[in-house]
Amino acid sequence: MQPRSPSKSLNASCGAAPPRGRGKKHRAKSQSFPDWALAIAACVAAVFSPVLSCPSHAEDAEISSRRTSERLSFSDSEIAEGFFQVAFGAELQFGPREERIRKFDEPVRVFIDQRGGPSRRDEIAAVVADIRDHVSYLDFALTDDRKASNLIVTIVRERDLGRTLAARFGRKKAKKIKRSLDPVCLSGIRKDETYRIRHAEVFLPSDSSGFTFYDCAYEELLQALGPINDSASIPWTMFNDKTQMGFFDRYDQYLLNILYDPRILPGMTKEEVRRLLPEIMPAVRARVTGSNRKER
Repeated sequence: MQPRSPSKSLNASCGAAPPRGRGKKHRAKSQSFPDWALAIAACVAAVFSPVLSCPSHAEDAEISSRRTSERLSFSDSEIAEGFFQVAFGAELQFGPREERIRKFDEPVRVFIDQRGGPSRRDEIAAVVADIRDHVSYLDFALTDDRKASNLIVTIVRERDLGRTLAARFGRKKAKKIKRSLDPVCLSGIRKDETYRIRHAEVFLPSDSSGFTFYDCAYEELLQALGPINDSASIPWTMFNDKTQMGFFDRYDQYLLNILYDPRILPGMTKEEVRRLLPEIMPAVRARVTGSNRKER
C-alpha cells in the first residue's frame, strides 16, 4: 500500500462518508445531502490492491507488522494536542467552521447497506465490536433494522463511489467532495443545534484489499463518532493522511475515550475541555490500559 496523498481539508483513511454530525447519515426527500450536514471526512488517493483478501481468522500481515511497531506510551500533552486537533473543526465542512465538541449522546446503532461486491458484513461486525470493547461509555452495535439505526455504512464497489455520493448528496456537493478530497472512502455527520450527532454515514469500497478495507473501516467509523478533522502534524493518529494502521491503535483509543467520557459534553468549547482534561486523563489512562490488558 502506498502512502496517501496529503489532503487540504479532509480526513484521509480509506473510507468516505456522508452527513455525520461528522460523517454518517442520511434522510432527505431528494436523496441529496441536507444543508444541515455538518462535516465530511475521507480517505484520499489510496491505492488499492487488485487482489481481494478473503476474510479469515489470521490477521493481515500488514496490520500485524504495524501492531509490532506501534508506539504505546504518550504524555498527557501529546494526547491533548491530538484531541484538540481532531475533535474540533472538520476536513470538509459545509457552512461556517464550528469549534465545538460533536458526539453521540445516545446508543449508536450501525446498519450495513451492502450494494455491490463481496459481502463485508463480518469485517464491519468485527470492527464495531473492537471499537466498542476499547471505548468506555460508548454503546455501539450493529442492527438489522435500518429505521432503528443512526449510523449507516454503505458498501459499494470502488468504481461506483462517485455515482453513489452524487445520488446521496446531490451532484453539486458530490463534485465539491471529489474536488476537495478525491476520496476512496468517506464519512459524514449531521448534528443538531446542541452539537449532538443525530445521524452519520460511512461509505466503504467492497473490492479493496484486506489491509485497505480495515484501514478505511476503522478510520471512517471512528470519525463518524465525532473526531472528523484531520491532522497532518500528529504522526500517531490514523486521522492523518500519511498514517495507515488497519486497526484501532493505542493513541486513537486515548482520543476516543476522552471524547466519550461522560464529562465531555456536546457543544463544549476547547477552553471548557482544556479545564477538564487534568481531571479526566487518569480515568482515561486506566480505561485504555484495562481494555488492552484483557487481550493479553
